[in-house]
Amino acid sequence: MLDITNYIKKELSNQEFCGGNYGKSEAPKELSPEAKKDIVAKIKPILTPETIVLAQVDPIVGDIEYNFNKAKKYIEWANELKVGAIAFPELFLLGYPVFDIIDRYPKLVEKNIEYLEKLAKCTGKTKVLVGFCEFNRFYIGKRYFNSVAVLSNKKIETIIRKTLLPVYSEFSDARYFQSAEFDSSERIIQIGKNRVGVIICEENWSDKDFFDHPVYSFDPVDKIIKEQKPDLIINCSSSPTRAKKEQLLHNMLSFVSKKYSTPIAYVNQVGAVDNITFQGASRLYDCDGKIVARAKSFEEQFFIVHPPVKCPNREDINRVYALPDGLEKTLNSQKAFSLDYEPDLERTYLTITSSIRDYFHKNGFKRAVLGVSGGLDSSVTCVLLADALGPENIFAISMPSSITSEASKSDAKELCDNLGVNFAQIPILNMFKTSRDTLDEVFKKVETKWCDRFEASLTNDNIQARSRATILWGIANEFPKAMPIATSDKSELYMGYATINGDMSGGFAPIADVTKTKLFALARWLNRNRLSRNAIPEAILTKPPGAELAIDPKTGKPLLAEDALMPYEFLDEVIWRLENLHQSKEEMLSETFLYETKHNTQKATKIAWLDKFFRRMQTALFKWSIMPPAPIVDARSINKTEYNQPITSKLKFY
Repeated sequence: MLDITNYIKKELSNQEFCGGNYGKSEAPKELSPEAKKDIVAKIKPILTPETIVLAQVDPIVGDIEYNFNKAKKYIEWANELKVGAIAFPELFLLGYPVFDIIDRYPKLVEKNIEYLEKLAKCTGKTKVLVGFCEFNRFYIGKRYFNSVAVLSNKKIETIIRKTLLPVYSEFSDARYFQSAEFDSSERIIQIGKNRVGVIICEENWSDKDFFDHPVYSFDPVDKIIKEQKPDLIINCSSSPTRAKKEQLLHNMLSFVSKKYSTPIAYVNQVGAVDNITFQGASRLYDCDGKIVARAKSFEEQFFIVHPPVKCPNREDINRVYALPDGLEKTLNSQKAFSLDYEPDLERTYLTITSSIRDYFHKNGFKRAVLGVSGGLDSSVTCVLLADALGPENIFAISMPSSITSEASKSDAKELCDNLGVNFAQIPILNMFKTSRDTLDEVFKKVETKWCDRFEASLTNDNIQARSRATILWGIANEFPKAMPIATSDKSELYMGYATINGDMSGGFAPIADVTKTKLFALARWLNRNRLSRNAIPEAILTKPPGAELAIDPKTGKPLLAEDALMPYEFLDEVIWRLENLHQSKEEMLSETFLYETKHNTQKATKIAWLDKFFRRMQTALFKWSIMPPAPIVDARSINKTEYNQPITSKLKFY
């Protein structure tokens, strides 16, 4: 079985690859001319003109020269090996997703066409399929096409334009691109002895027999196969990862390939762009719907496959790499709320660390600074940052107030010692007092005009949180390539249980799409699976969450989060039901929650919790709108890349 990527990392990538053990990076290795010659001599004899390379790559949006140079290296290797074709992901030359940059900077589109022509000059007999952005030269429609060019023998052989353009979840393709008219004969290319149909990402997602409610009335795959009877379909894709996406993708591709008795090769990009992360896991299905080759997840790879067309599966070439642990066991799982997050924890970890790494590296940052409270959110965030960027690039700051317990301070230090990250303790007592004294003077003056001051306010809580953010931003202002990190989680964001310009403040928010119950499971997974185990102290995993910003008048102790909100197990199921089943409050009242099967819950209590959730969610909308970029992890999200609700809205659902 072939895998030459490990030998040629330095030549094919400017990025470091993840090592086999979490928390440790594996540096790219140099490759001598002799070694390159040896690799070619060993591999070339077993390849044929029908062999294809799936170029699983990580582009940078807008950096066309970088993307060109990366593609050129891959093409040079494909030419050396004399494979039949090499396929790159959708819109690779420009980078995906493009958002509004092509409308604002049409010169970028001109440049990506210029580099496409340069790339054509690098080709030989090996066909190259590469995604790019094309001007719409017709009189009507959007200004651009999302296209795939087929290059060979130093020229552009043909151009294939995307017909189905998604406009749901994180996708907004129809905002920028014109849907192309579909001609199945223009979708066929010759690779060796095989007639191959080419489709672009979404065009594989319209099978009326697989989807209960297809988004489109037209199915490109059905039309190509019925009219052209190709030996193979190649899908050039840029498809993001999220919970349950792998299950849907696998079952859909398997179903379609079996339905039409036609193998499907699928190439997907890796890396991350702001909130969107790509898993890669490029693959090949045979005509029975069986997966016969699959690339690694979350890594760039020069992935060689041999389509099983009119011949048995070539197991000496095709290799099936494992998915992130747990996904394989849940490929046929049903939609239901569960606290068993284990099947999705490795994918969650890899999604977030890949997203952190790309966000920092591609934007010129290197260091992260964050507050560590001795609580769950900041502890998990600190581990993820250390693994993604290296512990030497993390500075964790404990910023105790008069309310902070000694246990919280010692837990924070123990965590940082375990991780080997930089650590300092900076009390905020003086900052708090100075801010409070200044504000009291201000409030006295305001009261002379506005006489309806709150009897009890959140001012003291927010001064503490914002004092901490001021320290973190100050460090980032004083030291190069440093970025402060927001540590809010999804459950508390839904409830607005986070402070603007406080714990919500930062340049990136790694866990903003992870619910609290999943975060507890992820913390324990990290302790079991990282190279350095048990980094998160057990005390952090067993203590009830709380911000330690205010004293609970009922207990005289710091207010606990679940006392201020509701049990997280119940809260997270409300979020799940809202996002995945779109249930109203009335519908949820008639359902039995998982929490209710384990706890005696009065109906009045359930009504009160649901009332609180919907009321607080409505008032939290403006907070969601100012969250920094955060990787989308869940099947559904309140991330503004995916979900937009007018802040000025009032829905009668509570």
